[in-house]
Amino acid sequence: MPIYEYRCGKCKKKFSLLVGVTADSQDPVCPKCGSVEIKKLISRFSRLKDEDAILDDFEDAAYAAGDDPKAMRKLMREMGKELGEGDEDDFEELIEETEREMYEGEGDTDADLEE
Repeated sequence: MPIYEYRCGKCKKKFSLLVGVTADSQDPVCPKCGSVEIKKLISRFSRLKDEDAILDDFEDAAYAAGDDPKAMRKLMREMGKELGEGDEDDFEELIEETEREMYEGEGDTDADLEE
């Protein structure tokens, strides 16, 4: 069954309804004010992606982020939310740990590296 978006002409509330396709379907009404003075909106459609497609998109974004730590941090947060990985606090800790590891050797000189 399709989900349609509507806007109420009376209270101006935007809402979505799951609409049946049977002959006895009722006309939709506004859930806020009960008005039948509603207009169907043209809405975007959504396509579900499988995990491989999501990871491919993040891989492309990671290449685009390059060496920018802020962009990479933002990307990692988005990836965690999209994939539903763990507790947000644990994820923040992982990001900070990764950043520390990335920048640990940044101030090293050639002499330090030879030791």
